[in-house]
Amino acid sequence: MGMTLFDKIWDGHVVADLGNGFVLLHIDRLLLHDLSGARALQEALAKGYPPAQPRLAFATPDHAVSTAPGRTEETFAPGAPLVRGMRESTARFGIRMFDLGQDGNGIVHIVGPELALTLPGTTLVCGDSHTCTHGGLGALAFGVGSSELVHALATQTMVQRKPKRFRASFEGAIPAGVTPKDMILHLIGEVGTAAGTGHAVEYAGSAIRSLPIEGRLTICNLSIEMGARTGMVAPDDTTYQYLAGRDYAPKGALWDRALAHWRTLPGDPDAAFDREHVVDMARVAPQITWGTSPEHVIAVDRPIPDPATGPEDKRAAWTAALQYQGLQPGKPIEGTKVDWVFIGSCTNSRLSDLHAAAAIARGRRKAPHVTAWVVPGSERVKREAEAEGLDKVFREAGFEWREPGCSMCIASNGERVPPGQRCVSTSNRNFVGRQGPGARTHLASPAMAAAAAIKGAIADVRKL
Repeated sequence: MGMTLFDKIWDGHVVADLGNGFVLLHIDRLLLHDLSGARALQEALAKGYPPAQPRLAFATPDHAVSTAPGRTEETFAPGAPLVRGMRESTARFGIRMFDLGQDGNGIVHIVGPELALTLPGTTLVCGDSHTCTHGGLGALAFGVGSSELVHALATQTMVQRKPKRFRASFEGAIPAGVTPKDMILHLIGEVGTAAGTGHAVEYAGSAIRSLPIEGRLTICNLSIEMGARTGMVAPDDTTYQYLAGRDYAPKGALWDRALAHWRTLPGDPDAAFDREHVVDMARVAPQITWGTSPEHVIAVDRPIPDPATGPEDKRAAWTAALQYQGLQPGKPIEGTKVDWVFIGSCTNSRLSDLHAAAAIARGRRKAPHVTAWVVPGSERVKREAEAEGLDKVFREAGFEWREPGCSMCIASNGERVPPGQRCVSTSNRNFVGRQGPGARTHLASPAMAAAAAIKGAIADVRKL
């Protein structure tokens, strides 16, 4: 029987079989940010565990830094010790750190692909659950806990249990107004947030193959939101064209060798999966979440669900979610007034995401009662967007143009939605309090978020 993409990468990185389903897995790349990464470096230093391969680790502050224009590490004072500690530890260990204001700085899951720190066939870990993003380039990437991160720093290995394999295929042409964010939210809505638990997900099908890399990264980013630590897309010519010439991509003869290897990675035709699910793209419309879980999602032109007609085991959760969100079942979600719009996060802050939002904002003005932020995912994205004049488009539409960082996605840097206010966000989680205590979050694509800012309410981007 043939092998899947996941099997090929996994089996090629097994150092030792430890029995009972566990193996010692070699790790090719470690990415560190200012929360978990800073702590792991300090713990390694305190325990006398120098990094085994400092040249394979890379650091960037993103979670605990302000994104206010002109910010420094001191702008958000509680995060300053973390940034300073990371700077000192990486310098001591010889780890490359992309500091604030430097090319290469930004959200860790944005800069990994854009610098080609992420490569097909590699194993990559970070102390962050959305590390699955990097699978969009055909890497085996997953988030780890702090103790696992210290172990990986010290040994360049990790003890892991091999998961099952799940293939999610998106078949058909992508409808007008539908984006990768809509595709993955639709899938989560169909299968639920536990569907990927214990599985590595491979995204396949004609719609996935038609996506540029940045769209594939968005798809993989939300793998963890359906329970999977790992999401992957098989590398192809689109992948290789994206990587060619990037900072840390192989060069010259090494590129030829790497390319030859990458072409062997896609799964074999007779490879078997433990679970399969097919999404008919003709049924996918622009999505918006209504509740407090990514699976609480509907097409924007559908009514808010009624818990009484939902699955019996979820009725209580649905009722609680609607109460928290201040919504009534059966009513249209389109037209629901919003107070904030956040365009950013490791899900949707790449240049293509800003293009999509700017296409809606251009020549228009946001509603007077809406506060709208645009937070580019990296210093490079920010500079490229400014070179194209996208910052001017947003400013003229009344949006705030900010510095790179995680910002309002996680609210760990003082940037929060006020209690009781409603935000349409391009981030990945709409949990209770995710964007601040009492904040009400609706997940959507960059285009849908921009449309909400212009209309002052949840809006169907297709009507703009």
